Amino acid sequence: MLDICLFMFAHDVLLQGEMFRTSYVTLTAHIAAFLFSFIFTFPIGFFLSRYVVFEESSVRKREQLPKYLAVVMGAILMNYFCLKVFIETMKIQPLASKILTTIFVVAFSYYSQKYFTFKSKPDDTDE
Repeated sequence: MLDICLFMFAHDVLLQGEMFRTSYVTLTAHIAAFLFSFIFTFPIGFFLSRYVVFEESSVRKREQLPKYLAVVMGAILMNYFCLKVFIETMKIQPLASKILTTIFVVAFSYYSQKYFTFKSKPDDTDE
């Protein structure tokens, strides 16, 4: 929800749906808004994953951040391409596109984090 709220704030309030231009690059409003929200949700997501969702992980802490970053890079690519397709090709409104994109990215991220970044070793005491 935080990601969607930050996305809409950046898209509708900060950028007012207009292109984001710098001297080096021009971004569509939806891609710039996605990057804006990512700046806030990346560190929050890591700490929530590490200390709330997957707190019994057997992976050492120093290994978790690089693995988390690798999964996040995949999520960034998914976000980028889904937003491009939904908004620019399929002509879906930005908010609906972001919600659809978030559903796909959350599913991908959860399973990637569970079975890769924060995986737990099998419990041998059950036998």
